[in-house]
This record gives sequence, structure tokens and C-alpha cells, in this order.
Amino acid sequence: MSKPSQISTSQNDLFQPRLSQILNPKHPLLLLAKRIDWERLESDLGLTFSPDKAGQPAKPVRLIVGLLMLQHREGLSDEAVVLKWVENPYWQAFCGFDHLQWRLPADGSSLTRWRKRLGEKGLETILAATLQTALTMGLASKKDFEKVIADTTVMEANIAYPTDGHLLNKAREKLVALAKKEGIVLRQSYSHVGIKLLRKVNGYAHAKQFKRMKQGLKKLKTYLGRVVRDIERKLTDQQREIFEELLCLSKRLLEQTQKSKNKVYSLHAPHVYCIAKGKARRPYEFGTKVSLVVSHKQGLALSAQALEKNAHDGHTLEDALEQASRLSGRGVSQTFVDRGYRGHGVTQGNVYISGQRRGITKSLKKALKRRSAIEPHIGHMKAEGKLRRNFLKGLLGAKLNALLVSIGHNLRLLLAFIKHLLALFLECIAEQKIFSLKKIESKGHLST
Repeated sequence: MSKPSQISTSQNDLFQPRLSQILNPKHPLLLLAKRIDWERLESDLGLTFSPDKAGQPAKPVRLIVGLLMLQHREGLSDEAVVLKWVENPYWQAFCGFDHLQWRLPADGSSLTRWRKRLGEKGLETILAATLQTALTMGLASKKDFEKVIADTTVMEANIAYPTDGHLLNKAREKLVALAKKEGIVLRQSYSHVGIKLLRKVNGYAHAKQFKRMKQGLKKLKTYLGRVVRDIERKLTDQQREIFEELLCLSKRLLEQTQKSKNKVYSLHAPHVYCIAKGKARRPYEFGTKVSLVVSHKQGLALSAQALEKNAHDGHTLEDALEQASRLSGRGVSQTFVDRGYRGHGVTQGNVYISGQRRGITKSLKKALKRRSAIEPHIGHMKAEGKLRRNFLKGLLGAKLNALLVSIGHNLRLLLAFIKHLLALFLECIAEQKIFSLKKIESKGHLST
């Protein structure tokens, strides 16, 4: 149980009514806030948000964690969550404020810095806190965390559909703009002829005139190659570090072919890779693969990892189970997976694969049928959370987004459990009133 909020109030707040006296105390958010161990979170994350030597002091830990939880529970952007926080007094009470706030709690862009300061370890601490809250509320028991389901999905990156012509022309434009900023005079920038040729290449592709399209792509490569060589000749030692990353990506674009591995699909997100899912409606997806582990019975997210490479599903299972055991505090004894995990080589507990017959009892057969229960949970993470598309930058942003999506998913399950308990409680009260009225009628104390 959490103690009253330690967030300080201003002198003007002393003359305002308290939210605890106005709001509905049985609201699910307020009931959940009482069950979260905020003191432990403050002690674990306090060093991360300690005030720096210079500048404005850091925001309270409960405010930061509460904003991130509410943001990924609703699937909102950084700007939208701080605006809605001002409008919703229940959100303010959840974050530890006892007086109505009229100003934004922070600038929306500062959430980016908070995520970086938290890092993977900080978000894992918050995810572990949601699992501990589930134990405290009775949604799950420690034994439930020993039986899990694992699966992988694709989290698409926030990039345009990659085409060779677009990437070649974009790389040339970025190099020309950076050269102009650094005061490097190029022999030729190809600005007018480059964009004109790109339009022709797109038209050839639309008309299925592939020979002309290939000739246009070859000429776009020539333009990019000339700009790269011109810049390399005129670079100084100080400027070489500034151009290093962009020149490296441009050279990879010039060298890669249709059958090349480790392709570049986006200049601002070079970590993105192509994943073939075998779906007729969407055969290829561009992003990162995410490995998820949920509890077998409740569907609570125990682990979420964005993978750096497009690894085989079986090779990702060991790390995923290790994270699930570490965050839940219980070793995994039974894991249920699909056939993509064959050849996993995991020795931790027993791993059961769909379609397996050897060593399967009736109870295991029933549990194995429930393996597909992870699919609707992934669907909710994509529809209600931010698992469908990642808007955070870089591989670190993908890893943080996967953990935040899991935190938001667990929060939705906890709130749904509280609403279910409230509905049962009200139903019991209604039945008890009806029973008491019938008892009074039977004694003749109530006229018909």
C-alpha cells in the first residue's frame, strides 16, 4: 500500500479543495494507485532522477512513471499525454497530486530525455513493479509466472516504403545540404537533374518499363557516387568526423544489390531490416523483431525485447526466458511456443512446441492448445499500444518502446481486473438487497 503523496504543494493550493475529497474513491485508477509500491520505485529510480549540479531540479519520480504508464496505456503521443493530464483530474491523482493542476506537468519533448535517463534497466524496474502489483492485487500468483507463452512479432519503424531511387536521391540531397552547411563548394550538386530523373524512374516503375527504370537507377547511382568522391577529396580532418556516418551509408547504398545482406532501408534508421512474414496482405515488413513472453493464464507481459538482428525465433528464446525470470522473480518451468522455435536449445525448464506428441499428457495437451492465446494480446498491444509502429529513434528507441508497450499492456489488464472486481462487488450488493427484501416480505412486514 502506498502512503500519501510526497509531492509538495504551493501556497495557492492550500485554499483549494483536495482531489481526494472530490473524486470517486472507487475509480479504478485511484484503486490501482493505492496498490502500486511508489516508495520502492522512488528508491530504485531516485538516483536516475537526482538533481544535477546545474539547471532545474528533476521532476518527481511518481509523476514521470505515471505519465509513461498512462501514455502507453492509451497509446498517446508525448504532446497528447501532457495535454490530457491537465484535463483529467484522475490522472493527476494517479501521479500523486492532491490539488487540481492548471498547468502542464512538463513539456512534451522532455519525455524523450526521461526515457533516455531511465534506459532499459529503469523501464525493466517499472515492468517488474507492474508484476508485483498483480501479485498484490491477486490477479496472479507466483506460480503463474512459472508457466509462460513465448512468441515474436514485427514492430515496424517509422519509415517510408524503401525504394532504390528514393534512397539514392535522398542520400545525395543530405550530402549536398551538409556540404553547403560546412562551406564545401561542390563541382556539381545534381539538384535539378536528380529530382527530375527520380520522377521519371517512378513513372517507369509504375508503367512496368523495367529496362528504362534500371537505366535511371544506374544514372542516380552515378550522381551519388560523383558527389561522394567530390566531398572526400575536399574534406579536412575536422570535417571527416561530421561526414563519416553519412558517407558510410552512401557507400553501402552504392555497393548493395538485390541479393545483398545487411541492406540500408532508411538513412535515419539504418538499424531497420526487412522481415518476410508470409502474409498475402503484407508479405514484407520493415522494422525490428520483438520477442514477447506472457503468463500462460492471465497474459501479463513478463518480457519484451527488440532484437538487433533478424534472428531465428529459437535463438531468441533463451534471452527472453532469462529476462522473464529476472523480472518476475520466478524461474520458468514450462514454456509453450509455436513451430518456429524448433531447434531452440534451451535447457531452462521444459519447452513444448505446437504439434508435439511425444511426452504430452492430457493436461499438457490442453495447456498447449492455449498457446495461441498470446496472439490477441499482441493484437491489443498493436491496436491500443504502440507496438504497431515505433516512433522512437534508433535501436535503443526500439528496445525502450517494446518495454513501454509491455508496461501499458499490464496496466490495462490490472485496470480491467479492478473493474471486474467492482462489478462483482456491486452484483453481490444488489443480490443481498433483493434477498433482504424478500425476507422482509415473507415475514409480512412489507405490504404488497
